[in-house]
Amino acid sequence: MSRILIAEDEPRLSGFLEKGLKAAGYSTTVCDDGVRCAGLARDDDFDLLILDIGLPGQDGFAVLRAIRARGERLPVLILTARDEVVDTVTGLDSGADDYVTKPFVFEELLARVRARLRAPDAGDSGLALEAGGVRLDVRTRRAEVEDADVELTAKEFTLLETFLRHPGQVLSREQLLSHVWGYDFDPGSNIVDVYVGYLRRKLGAERFETVRGMGYRLRG
Repeated sequence: MSRILIAEDEPRLSGFLEKGLKAAGYSTTVCDDGVRCAGLARDDDFDLLILDIGLPGQDGFAVLRAIRARGERLPVLILTARDEVVDTVTGLDSGADDYVTKPFVFEELLARVRARLRAPDAGDSGLALEAGGVRLDVRTRRAEVEDADVELTAKEFTLLETFLRHPGQVLSREQLLSHVWGYDFDPGSNIVDVYVGYLRRKLGAERFETVRGMGYRLRG
């Protein structure tokens, strides 16, 4: 199991990240202070660091420079609200492997996490998802139903990917909202129901089961 250190001082966001990453099968540790993070981020203890820039005690750029200066090689994914080009350049020049700005869509972040954790010889493992007669190639973003290509919008693709990563599991509307539309969502929105309807029309209504009072399930 890959170990991820989350350096984030906003409790709501760190809780969201921890919950989502644990659901995806990762072990997580949260740190809300830059100085402590710089001490914790070691190759022997973690496989990836998700790093906010605006940390108390020591900002993320300083943390990054400190861990690279002592020779730590673990991948670092910066996750920050700073979207200026100069910040992106500073982060990458300081040794970051990726740079994601807030707000973000969790499934995109998860894909970037997988890319950073993927071993060099991992090939296409995990890039093709299949259940219930539906096949999705994450790399080429191609969807097939019983060997026939299906055109999907970006959000339809991400929603289907979420279902295919949890075949047979009931996913609540709140889970689907946070995974597909991001952590800063409106829990009263009916957008999940609308997009499940789109998938039913394109892929077959029988594949998506409504579980009353709970959410939706992709029949596996």
